[in-house]
Amino acid sequence: MKSTVLLIDDSKFLRRANEMALARSGYAVLGAADGEEGLQLACSRVPDLIVLDMMLPKISGPQLLQLLKKDPRTAQIPVIVLTSLSQKNEERLLGEGAAAYFEKSGLGLENGSSRLVEAVASVLQTARAAARA
Repeated sequence: MKSTVLLIDDSKFLRRANEMALARSGYAVLGAADGEEGLQLACSRVPDLIVLDMMLPKISGPQLLQLLKKDPRTAQIPVIVLTSLSQKNEERLLGEGAAAYFEKSGLGLENGSSRLVEAVASVLQTARAAARA
């Protein structure tokens, strides 16, 4: 069964490029353009993993991360934070429940978002191992 990834990013270009890369790698992909839509999809569809941009309209990325981690329906979903902010925020975001921190500059769009696809695979593998333990 395909793992489902919810990609929440207000940049239509990045969202589409990353959706296509993840789909090519065998994932079922849901897309949301803002925090409100992302929260609704996360609660209704309960994906296996969420890729969350930090700079979002309606509900910001940090606010959405907190809402997801407080809701029993979504609290166990691993979240990869996707940001153009400096790495100094990494420790705080990981402490707030993010499974991984990924800078947009490191996406590797020229290589089909290969680094993001690798990060998604790694986080899902870790989450599955933890669930079995």
